[in-house]
Amino acid sequence: MGADHAHDPHDAAPAHGRALRLGIGGPVGSGKTALTAALCRTLRGELEIAVVTNDIYTTEDADFLRRDAVLPDDRITAVRTGCCPHTAIRDDISANLDAVEALEERHPGLDLIIVESGGDNLTALFSKGLADRQIFVLDVAGGDDVPRKGGLGVAAADLLVINKTDLAPLVGSDLDMMARDSARVRDGRPVAFTSLRERPAASEVADWVRSVLREARREGRHHGRTAVS
Repeated sequence: MGADHAHDPHDAAPAHGRALRLGIGGPVGSGKTALTAALCRTLRGELEIAVVTNDIYTTEDADFLRRDAVLPDDRITAVRTGCCPHTAIRDDISANLDAVEALEERHPGLDLIIVESGGDNLTALFSKGLADRQIFVLDVAGGDDVPRKGGLGVAAADLLVINKTDLAPLVGSDLDMMARDSARVRDGRPVAFTSLRERPAASEVADWVRSVLREARREGRHHGRTAVS
């Protein structure tokens, strides 16, 4: 009998007066770090942002973001999980929560904290105790049948991103089929098709982040120190 990956052992974190926490998960190589970098570049002029990255043994993803200068260095924190990435974003979230809260303490005016998971499988889902919203990233080279197979990340994430669409002709992936299958398993939740090579601003995803922040602020669930256009 397999583990119950849908079970969340943590209560949702109180949201009032703090930054929105956005989890980004997905398989190895799907483009999570590249998407994180793109969102930072696109939104840093209008939002106060910080990032927590997760790697099992290294700080490679945080180092990449620092080299790319997407944010000031002290707004990027690395967590070395030492275990399955899923455990650190769902089951034992203490290291990530410590990192998030340390960033909030250093930068009390933050609007958005992105928590990037290490590469994980289709069952990966963030605990509500860590992330208020989740993006799950697939890439077309992983196979155009992946959305049809579903999984918690694909079906339940607040936004599904199907990345590297420029590779579809090269790997024989059918984007129309991926769109149909995604719509069927996601029950109306949004899907964005992206190519960070062709559209490096990730405008579709950035617009979704803006809409989530506007909604949260209208409902009084997160502070609104910075205007969202």
